[in-house]
Amino acid sequence: MREKLRVAAYAVCVQDDRILLARSPTADGGREWVLPGGGMEHGEDPHDTVVRELEEETGYRIEVTGLLGLDSSRHTFRREGLRGPVDHHGLRIVYEGRVVGGELRNEVDGSTDLAAWHDLSAVPALTRVRLIDIALELWRERPVSGRVSVPRQP
Repeated sequence: MREKLRVAAYAVCVQDDRILLARSPTADGGREWVLPGGGMEHGEDPHDTVVRELEEETGYRIEVTGLLGLDSSRHTFRREGLRGPVDHHGLRIVYEGRVVGGELRNEVDGSTDLAAWHDLSAVPALTRVRLIDIALELWRERPVSGRVSVPRQP
C-alpha cells in the first residue's frame, strides 16, 4: 500500500464572536466549510504556510498570534486503477491568527470557492470538516499538550 504524508497549517481567526471559514467542494459534488489554510510546500516554514494560504483563500493578511496545537489523522483511501489504496497521514498545525489587512474575497481557481465570517454559535449547524471542531476546541481550551479529543461527527 502506498503511503502519503501531508503536512498543513491552518488558522483560527475569531473576531467579534465570528470565525473566518472557507468553503470547499467535496468529491460528491457538495460543499463543506473548512478552516483557512493548507499544505506546506517543500522547504516552507509552517508559519509562512498559514500566512500565505489564508491570504490566498480569503484575501486577508494575518498576524499569527499563537500556536494552538496539532492534529494528526490517518485514513486509507481506496483508489481505482493501478496505484491501489493510499495510507494517508495528515499532520495539521493549528495557529491562532488576527486579521491585520487585506479585504475579504473569494479564492479564484483554487481549492476553495467562498470565504465568509460565521457566528460561533452557528458553526454546529454548518456542513463542515472535523478540523473546525478540533481547532475551536484548541482555541477555547488551550491545552498544554496542544492536543484535544473531539468526537467524530455522525
